[in-house]
Order: sequence, then structure tokens, then C-alpha cells
Amino acid sequence: MKKTFSNANKTCVMKRLLILIIATSFLITVNAQKESNNKYFSMALFNTENAKPFGMFTELFDGTYHPGIEAGYGNNFSIREHHEWFVELKLAYFYHRYVQHGIPLYLNFGYRYRFNDHLSAETSIGAGYMQSIPATGKLKLNGDGEYVKNKGVGRAQAIATFSLGFGYTPNPSSSHPIRIFTSWQQRAQMPFVKSYVPVLPYNSFMVGVSRRLNSK
Repeated sequence: MKKTFSNANKTCVMKRLLILIIATSFLITVNAQKESNNKYFSMALFNTENAKPFGMFTELFDGTYHPGIEAGYGNNFSIREHHEWFVELKLAYFYHRYVQHGIPLYLNFGYRYRFNDHLSAETSIGAGYMQSIPATGKLKLNGDGEYVKNKGVGRAQAIATFSLGFGYTPNPSSSHPIRIFTSWQQRAQMPFVKSYVPVLPYNSFMVGVSRRLNSK
């Protein structure tokens, strides 16, 4: 009974965190609209590996792939000559073979430095919610002493992220400019397995495009 209550309590906390993230994102976006009208949508493909933060970058290309896709909605809420501050709401899916299907939803805050109209570099931090669904079968004992399937819809997890990236805008004079970007993201998932892996770290390399939604 105590374990059941604990799991239910953790799920409730994660759901509240999800609601808080969505509400915070909405309020920030609405407030940012007063200062800026530079909103954009992004899509990216990525590969991810479980490794210590800032682990070997080359391991992401060694032939072991855990693919993923991510969509984002962002707003550059503060823009200066070479500087941009932005907020993003990101939703992703990735598959880690033999471990899990992950569905992260998180809020991302970042800073972008524009070297010129074409080239930029950025960094960001984020936090949010992730639904972790087992990638292999799970069994449990029922009241008759028999093993039955117990996969379910997964469990709620918290995540934290840190990213470094570069971007290139081929045609900055376009009314809806498109930016090509890459990002190296460090992500921590918790609590994964309290007894021996309380925090599961990931490194991800992303390649994607973003498109301005409103005209200049």
C-alpha cells in the first residue's frame, strides 16, 4: 500500500510539473509578444547516447543509433544588434533500444549571438517532463502466482537539459527566413532506477531547421 501511494504521489507531482511548464510557457510567450513579434517553428532529427555529460562526441556517430525527432515553438523575446534571448517549448520522441521510448516535453531558455546576418551560435538550458515507456516486455506476479504482462503506459520522469549549437541562415532578407541549425545537448533523466541509476544522462546531436512564422 505504501509503495502504491508513493508511485501515485510521484505521478501526481510529475503531472503538476507538466501543467506548470505549459502554463509558464504560455505566460512567457504572451508577455514576450509585447516586445517582439519574432516567433518561429522548428523541427530536428537527432541521435542520442546514454553517456556522462560532455562525454566523447564521436560516440554519437559510432554506428549505435538511438534515433529521435523534436518539434519546437519559440520566440525571440529580446533582440539587439548581435544578441537574441529566446524561449522555446519543445516536444520530442526518441527510441533507446532495449531501454525505453522517451517522450520529453520541456521549456527551453537560451541566448543566441549573431556574428552576422547568416551565422550564429547559441546556448540554452531547459527543464521539463518526460514519459518513459519500457522498450522491452515487463512481467509481474498476479494473485494466482503467475507472471502476466505489466508494460502499461510507462512512468513519469523529470528532465534537465543544457545545449550548445550553431545556426546558419541562407537568406536572411526573406520575409520568413529559414535557419539551419545543429545542437549538442546534454540531458539528465530522473529518477531512472533509484537503487543503482538514479540519474540517466544522455548526449544528443541534433540537426534541424527553423522557420519564422510571421513576416518581417
